[in-house]
Amino acid sequence: MNTVNETMRAVLFDRYGPPEVLYAGTLPKPVPGPGEVLVRVHAVSVNGGELHGRAGELRLVTDLMARGFPKRVGLDFAGEVAALGPGVTGPGVGDRVWGALGRTFGSLAEYVVVRPRQIALVPQGIDLVEAAALPVGAVAVTALRDKAGLRPGERLLVRGGSGGVGHVAVQLGRAYGAHVTALAGGRTLDFVRDLGAHEAYDYATTTPSELGRFDVVLDTVGTEHPAYRGLLAPGGRMVAIAFDLRRLVPSLAYIAASARHGRARVRAFSGRPTTRLLTDLAGHVAKGELRPAVDRVFPLEEAAAAHRALEAGGVRGKIVVKVVQNPVLAPEQR
Repeated sequence: MNTVNETMRAVLFDRYGPPEVLYAGTLPKPVPGPGEVLVRVHAVSVNGGELHGRAGELRLVTDLMARGFPKRVGLDFAGEVAALGPGVTGPGVGDRVWGALGRTFGSLAEYVVVRPRQIALVPQGIDLVEAAALPVGAVAVTALRDKAGLRPGERLLVRGGSGGVGHVAVQLGRAYGAHVTALAGGRTLDFVRDLGAHEAYDYATTTPSELGRFDVVLDTVGTEHPAYRGLLAPGGRMVAIAFDLRRLVPSLAYIAASARHGRARVRAFSGRPTTRLLTDLAGHVAKGELRPAVDRVFPLEEAAAAHRALEAGGVRGKIVVKVVQNPVLAPEQR
């Protein structure tokens, strides 16, 4: 990636801390190099990992990704292709795309440079603010379809059913023909049922022992892995996409030990949305099996407020930060 003298707005922070450390600053506008795509970012969702990164709870990782300050936030994005680097033959300039950076932060800016394998075309019928709420859902596809092999008629438990990955997992579980039970906050139970959950329970008042047995457990929360692993029926599978940051080493050790001990291994992975996964996700949108859920939208200058809103909990779907104020219309809306 090269840069020129032009600048762009981006959300930055100069020290670890609460949401108030975030500010709208400027950086050099990137120029795509060979095999790269420049995307004009329209909207970005706020993800839980960013909150921990901003607070300094992941500094061993974030310091490796980018030494020193200022540091950046933003993982996924939706926008339009602004320019192509040499050798890129896939997307065209002006195409509406969505994607994610993978294992780094920095999409909450006016422009981002990515590889073609990190993006896919946005499905028709949704705008780019709605589209920004869904790329993280590719993790749910990997977890349920590829890691757990969820089958029609099986019982699925989704922990964190109203969150970014969870609200997609509830809908996909229903699309895959499973009986879906979701755990979520008390204020979001109706929302989760509306997404397609057959049963929804308040995690604050429901203990694992009250839930019964499941063929697949998807954990987006990261705590109490042994208790939820204990709910698996014979042949059951548990997929964990989050870890207990307060007890990170024991949490990781338990997952590793599950491969050798006990009746069911806990599967874990680091999700990296690819063109194939994003295209599969778009297919579910096109079939009416998946719809984005945007809780609230904030302008780029209010990124701190967006982080505070996610930290406060009770979010239905995704918090989205809108970068471009003039909307980019879908072809059928032009």
